[in-house]
Amino acid sequence: MTTRTMADALEFKPLHLAGTLSVNESSEIRFYVDEFKGHRYASMRTFVKNDNYSGPTKAGVTMNLKVLEAVLEKLAPLPEQPEHAEDVELARVEKKPELELVVRITIYRDETGLDFREFVDEEERGGYKGWSKKGVRIAYSELPKIRELLASMRDFLKAGAVDKA
Repeated sequence: MTTRTMADALEFKPLHLAGTLSVNESSEIRFYVDEFKGHRYASMRTFVKNDNYSGPTKAGVTMNLKVLEAVLEKLAPLPEQPEHAEDVELARVEKKPELELVVRITIYRDETGLDFREFVDEEERGGYKGWSKKGVRIAYSELPKIRELLASMRDFLKAGAVDKA
């Protein structure tokens, strides 16, 4: 039996790497399951590798199993090729009060992508209302791979297993 300290419980613990999607020569989006404070989350996060820094960035989102399943449900019926020439909101899933994960088809520089981004609404408490910097945008052409990677993370979370690889 392993004894865990308080410090261990506060750290992120990577459990399962579902896979990666290359963004460019120096960055990729990793799809993985990790644990924080005893809770498991599916994560999509941008990692960079350059002379100054190699590792994760703030650009990314985490999802519990409920949020992940809602996202997969909205991605399932999408066609392989985008049908829209304008931005379209696909899903708005509550992560917690005042915070939603929004999935959209977006057009940026004439490229169609899928945007997974957090939307904050703390207006009732006199706070910020709008898009957060926490999110990732992935080329729409990667849709089949995105579905596959998200499904892998869902299956891992459902199984409750710890990946030792």
